[in-house]
Amino acid sequence: MSQQTENQTRIILDSIADGVFTVDSDLKVTSFNRSAEKITGIKKEEAIGRHCWEVFRASICEKRCALKHTMNTSHPVLNQSIYIVNLHGERLPVSISTALLRDEKDQVIGGVETFRDLSVVEELRKELTRRHSFQDIISKNKEMRRLFGILEQVSESDATILLEGKSGTGKELFAKAIHALSPRKTGPLITINCGSLPDTLLESELFGYEKGAHSTAFKDKPGRLALADGGSLFLDEIGDISPALQVRLLRVLQDRTFEPLGSTKSLKTDVRIVAATNKNLQGLVEEGKFRQDLFYRINVVKLVLPPLRDRREDIPLLVEHFIRKFCRLSGKEIQGLSPEAFPLLMSYDFPGNVRELENIIEYATVVCKNGMIGIEHLPDYFKNPDEGRVKRSSEGKPSSLGEVERSYIFETLKRNLWNRTATAVEMGIHPTTLWRKMKRLHIEPPEKTRSLMP
Repeated sequence: MSQQTENQTRIILDSIADGVFTVDSDLKVTSFNRSAEKITGIKKEEAIGRHCWEVFRASICEKRCALKHTMNTSHPVLNQSIYIVNLHGERLPVSISTALLRDEKDQVIGGVETFRDLSVVEELRKELTRRHSFQDIISKNKEMRRLFGILEQVSESDATILLEGKSGTGKELFAKAIHALSPRKTGPLITINCGSLPDTLLESELFGYEKGAHSTAFKDKPGRLALADGGSLFLDEIGDISPALQVRLLRVLQDRTFEPLGSTKSLKTDVRIVAATNKNLQGLVEEGKFRQDLFYRINVVKLVLPPLRDRREDIPLLVEHFIRKFCRLSGKEIQGLSPEAFPLLMSYDFPGNVRELENIIEYATVVCKNGMIGIEHLPDYFKNPDEGRVKRSSEGKPSSLGEVERSYIFETLKRNLWNRTATAVEMGIHPTTLWRKMKRLHIEPPEKTRSLMP
C-alpha cells in the first residue's frame, strides 16, 4: 500500500463514528481509529502493538473472542452486543462486528473489528423500563396502569385488600408493592400460602402454639400473625382454607385478636391483611364453600389482575427484563429473541401467565449458546406445535409456525389500524421487513383501509 493510499485510509477511518481497529494473525492491534480512542479512552499509541484483549477487557475476551472466532472459522460476527471496560474502569455496552483481512494472495493476515457505543441506547432503554415499571411490576397495559394508580391510593390506608387473578399473574408482587407503599413499610411483610399446607399445620403456622399444645410442642412458637405485628400479612390462596379455619380468621379481621393453640389467652395483633386467590370467591360463597361474612371482610378493596394473554403488549418488556435477569445470573451476553421466535411467544396463550414466560426465558438462556434466542432454544412444545401446547386448531387458532406468525402480524396490523410503520415499531422490526413478511404470508389489508397505509 502506498503512503498516499495509507493516509487516505487513515483519514476515512478517523471520520467514522464507530470505533475501528485491526489486528494481525497474533491478535495484536495494528491500527486504532479516532472513535476507538474516544470510546475506550485509550490513545492509539498505547493500543498498537498490544493484544486486543489487553486493550478492551471485554466480557467475551477470555472464552468467546469474536475476532478469534472469525479468524478460526472465516465466519464474520454481526452486531453482537457485549460490554467492554474503558480506561476509567467503566463498563460500556457496545455492538461489535468482525471480518477477515486478506493479502493479495487471499491469505488471512489478520482481522478487523468495528464497535458502536450503545451507552445512549442503554440509557434510553433504562428510561423506558422505568417509565413502564411500578415497584417491581413491569407493564404498559392500560388496565395494569389503572391498577397501579389504585394501589398508590389504597396502600396509604389499612384497608384489607383482595387480589384476584390466575396463577402466575403477579399477585405476590402486588402484595409486596402494597406493603412497600404503605406506612407499614418499615415493618415485616409475612407471607403464608394457605393452599400448600394441610389444615392442622396451617392453623399452627398462622396462630402459633404454646408449649404442650401437642406432642411435638416442646416450646412456645409464635405464629405468622404475631410475626407480622406492625406490618402486613399476605394470605396467598385464601380460597383454599377450610370452613373451620375461616371462622377463626373472621375473628382476627373483626376484633384483631387471636389465640395461639393450647392457650386460653387472647392476643392483640396490629396487622394489615392482604389476601389473594386464583378462584372466584363470589362463586364459592354462592356455592356455600366460603363464608359470606368472611368474604365481605376481605373484599373491602378488590383488584383483579388480568392474565398475560390479555396484556400481550407487555410480553416484549417482560422478555427483555427476564433475559437481562438470567444473563446477569449466568454471565452470558444474549441480545434478545430472533425474528422467528418472537411471533411464537406473542401468539402463545400462556396458561401459566408471567411465571410461565419467566420459566421459558430461563430455559432458553440456559440452552442458548449464541447471541440470539431462536425457536430451537424454546421448550419442545414450541418446536412441535402440532403435538404440544402451542397447537390451537381445535379452537380456530393457528396450529403451524407459519399460521402463528401470520396471525400475530395480522392482529398487530389490525390493532395499529393497518399502519405499517406503527406495526413495525411495535414488533421491533424494520418496515421493509414487515412488508416482505406480509407478501410472503399473503396478508392483504381490507379494501377500506388501504388508503391509510403508508
